[in-house]
Amino acid sequence: MQLWQILATFLLLGALSGCSGRPDPVSAPATVAKPQDGTESEAKRSDQAPLSQQQLLTMQREWHGVPYRLGGMSKRGVDCSGFVSLTYRRLTEIMLPRTVDEQRKLGFAVKKSQLKVGDLLFFKTGWSSRHVGIYIGNNEFMHASTSQGVMISSLDNSYWKQKYWQARRLL
Repeated sequence: MQLWQILATFLLLGALSGCSGRPDPVSAPATVAKPQDGTESEAKRSDQAPLSQQQLLTMQREWHGVPYRLGGMSKRGVDCSGFVSLTYRRLTEIMLPRTVDEQRKLGFAVKKSQLKVGDLLFFKTGWSSRHVGIYIGNNEFMHASTSQGVMISSLDNSYWKQKYWQARRLL
């Protein structure tokens, strides 16, 4: 295989490895979330969850089973960062960036033992692949799975336990 073919293969894999894509146009104004420098010690600033478990479960039920589609932002298909972005936009009017890499820079870090409903959970699912979901309490999170679409998973699941990377609190 020639060098350019190897390079092209790696570039293609890199482009397909994250949950990213172009956002669909949105007409309503919204607050845009901006990255903040923060540490785990700052997690004590917020004692009240910005989103209720009931709001998130209602959203999850509405989207349950929608298939995964890289770059998707509709019920025809949605990726992980798209689902997180859509959820925050609908429930809080905050517009999040469209990729996992951009979303992980928002808010401030929280320890796994201090998770609250609405926190963003990030996972390293491969060499350069990343995944994001929203914590809904009871050690569970909602997300768009590449294999099963929008669903709820447990942080106690051996796969997610092994892949867990970090959590960020936005509000």
